[in-house]
Amino acid sequence: MSVAPGWYVDPADPQTRRYWDGEGWIGAPIPVDATPPEGPPPPEPEPTPEPEPVTSTTPPGTPATPPGTPVGGPPPGYPPPAGWQQAPPIGDPRHGPPPGWPYPTWPGRPPEPRPHGMPLASFGARLGARLIDFGIVFLLNVLVNGWFVARLLDEISAPLNEFGRRLQNPERNTEPLPQAGDQTGSLIVVILLIATMLWLAYEVPSMAASGQSFGKRLVGIRAVPVEADAPLGFARALRRWNTLGLPTLLWYCCGLGLLLQLFDALSPLFDHPLRQALHDKRAQTVVVKVPPTPADRTNPPGDAS
Repeated sequence: MSVAPGWYVDPADPQTRRYWDGEGWIGAPIPVDATPPEGPPPPEPEPTPEPEPVTSTTPPGTPATPPGTPVGGPPPGYPPPAGWQQAPPIGDPRHGPPPGWPYPTWPGRPPEPRPHGMPLASFGARLGARLIDFGIVFLLNVLVNGWFVARLLDEISAPLNEFGRRLQNPERNTEPLPQAGDQTGSLIVVILLIATMLWLAYEVPSMAASGQSFGKRLVGIRAVPVEADAPLGFARALRRWNTLGLPTLLWYCCGLGLLLQLFDALSPLFDHPLRQALHDKRAQTVVVKVPPTPADRTNPPGDAS
């Protein structure tokens, strides 16, 4: 006859009670006068095995590993295993930048190109030269185009005067402005054509011979072919000029030509690394700073070689 499962006084220790599951005692004992819980006791947690002591393989007398030795590396005095590499020290380019720093570019930004051993002209120098040249071309237009401009002002004086009168005396006036003279359109075309021809005659021959206009000579810059340090020649100088000069004929079209010329003049700011304008790209030229001495063509400033 088997005994039903339940809490009973432990025969081996009458001062405690234990739980009988029908086949044997389970769980931890409780005092005999304590109220036993309903059902069997909770299972006892398994004992955690103690870690085995680590046996050092370092031979007696070997000094302790100094700080900074890579984890997993060989102890001092022992050759490294095959394929093991020492980590680069902090500050070495191979190690990378310190935490939180942007990634630098080693060995740094590439040096600026020196076409034919000469430094590139700055945008400020190019702009200064162009303003000088525009001033000279403007004076030529005053001399040659002055009569045509006076005739044009006479043709458009009626609508201009009426427009000014209406600005001074604001009133509701739905009448259209007076028409300009019949020769207005022809005079504008002639003026723009003469201005374009004067610019061409001023710039192209000097650029073809020496790569310098008067303005470029004053600021010390010169245009040279990309492939060689040589004169531009008339064909290349004309091809270079017409990209910037011919849009003058389009000033009559709501100032479209002026916008094209402004974009061309500013284009060196966005071209890298040779700072070429659109007319430079068309003619395959580059503008360089003229060195003060021939030796500066090969030796940059500060180079002792």
